[in-house]
Amino acid sequence: MNDVNLNPLKKLEIILEGEHQAFATDLLDRAGVKGYTIMGNLSGKGSQGFHEGHLMFNEDDVLIMIIAAVPEELVEPILEGFTPFFNQHSGVIFISDIQVSRLVKFKG
Repeated sequence: MNDVNLNPLKKLEIILEGEHQAFATDLLDRAGVKGYTIMGNLSGKGSQGFHEGHLMFNEDDVLIMIIAAVPEELVEPILEGFTPFFNQHSGVIFISDIQVSRLVKFKG
């Protein structure tokens, strides 16, 4: 285990309505994020009550989570891009400290 070189990054977990997926991924792409994972059909309880994830006729009607690992210098520009959006739409961004073993996958 001594040969593993770990590098610090920030993990963003962005939860929003599926209809806004294109907005969120476009913002991340323009910010220079190298990749992300999208999870759909989320369930949970928040300020607007309980939301049950299940397959619907339209994927726009479900909650999604976009997970991205980014360098710290990208966090503020990404948050600035999402702030006006979250002033008008429901959703949240969780930010946490993580470590990754293959930094080249996350930095340019």
